[in-house]
Amino acid sequence: MKQYRYISLLSLFLCAASPGAVAQEKLWTLEECIDYAIEHNIEIKAYELDTQVKEHALNTSRWSRLPDLNASLGQGFDFGRSPSVEGVYLERNSANSTLSVSSSMPIFTGGRITNEVAAGKLDLRASFESLNKAKESLSLQVASNYLNVLFSKELEQVRGVQSDLSAEQVARTELLVQAGKVPEGQLFDIKAVQAKDLTNLVEAQNQTKLSLLALAQNLEIGNQIEVFNVAGPVLSDPAQVLLGSLQTPDEIYSEAVTVRPSIKEQELLLESSRKQLGVAKAGYYPTLNLQAYYGNGYYHYYNQDNLTLGDQFDINQRINVGLSLNIPIFNRFRVRNQVRSSRVNILNRELNLDNSKKMLFEEIQKAYYSAVAAQRKYEASKESVEAAAKSFEYAQEKYSVGRASVFELNEAKTKMAQSLAEQVQSKYEFIFRVKILDFYRGEKITL
Repeated sequence: MKQYRYISLLSLFLCAASPGAVAQEKLWTLEECIDYAIEHNIEIKAYELDTQVKEHALNTSRWSRLPDLNASLGQGFDFGRSPSVEGVYLERNSANSTLSVSSSMPIFTGGRITNEVAAGKLDLRASFESLNKAKESLSLQVASNYLNVLFSKELEQVRGVQSDLSAEQVARTELLVQAGKVPEGQLFDIKAVQAKDLTNLVEAQNQTKLSLLALAQNLEIGNQIEVFNVAGPVLSDPAQVLLGSLQTPDEIYSEAVTVRPSIKEQELLLESSRKQLGVAKAGYYPTLNLQAYYGNGYYHYYNQDNLTLGDQFDINQRINVGLSLNIPIFNRFRVRNQVRSSRVNILNRELNLDNSKKMLFEEIQKAYYSAVAAQRKYEASKESVEAAAKSFEYAQEKYSVGRASVFELNEAKTKMAQSLAEQVQSKYEFIFRVKILDFYRGEKITL
């Protein structure tokens, strides 16, 4: 009965984390793992840089409304014949220095700048949604690896219990052999089983280390694997705790379609493509610019008397202010083709949005039915564990009185261990499936 009670307690507290972490280890919660991964992940940083690029592009469009300002300096030398200030060419060598400052400001651009700014704002918002989508994807990956660590730890516990039971069976068989109740050959058989169980335990321990390594690599701390460990949730029965959060696929979709970054991103990109159509159409309209110019120069003629720099700047300056109207007449169908391409791009964005919504609903349907199946599998596994534990208890009693062989006892123990392992797996599969549904609804992944 002692073994059965021990197995029943282990089955009851399968949701508890393994206490194998040493005192100096930091036990990471799921929330801490997700936050740390988002802050340090290289791909996330790349998405953040992309948002900065979009922000700079938006600033460029905004500031294009302002006037520009350009200055130029020039120095020239003429030999033989050179122009005078009046524009007459004479037989003399000269040197001239010129200075000019010019500015222009758009007054009417056919709506091009307005639409560029609007499209830039939408592209920036879409970039942020793309960043959010990457963060959520990483969060889901971290959660999957985190739960895999918890699963590996509990499976290691199961293998440990199996190994402990083998050790007890070896000790009991030795007593039976000494009492003459069983042949010595059974002792060798049970020791072989014990060796196999120890091998399974070592493999489970190694799998736990590999699971921790995968999670640590998500967090970009793979070099700290020796002191990295996680804290597991404490749930008495995840099926009862989590089952209430299940909603129908239609209910989940109605929430998800309004909050999912992948949908928001496509909606914003669609609106941006419509603004880009306005940018393309602006090519049909005239453009009006205000222009201003200031120029001056100093002319030096060799072997002649020359006016001073100040005098020449007074008489050589040129100031011009005016308007420039550019009317497109024929541009080799360039604008027409740009408009057509923009319209095609809008249709393509509409298809992308519809496809994203379709894929989202299909993913939710798949996740929902997977969660329901996992819940049923978990409920069935609990019954399987109870039945296997009773069968093992009965086999032990028969073995103690010499009515069962080592192989019968080991078969019962193996079935019990397999049932426990299946229960551990089904439990974490169910937890993960429910968390995926919460994820689609826009809820933060927590345990």
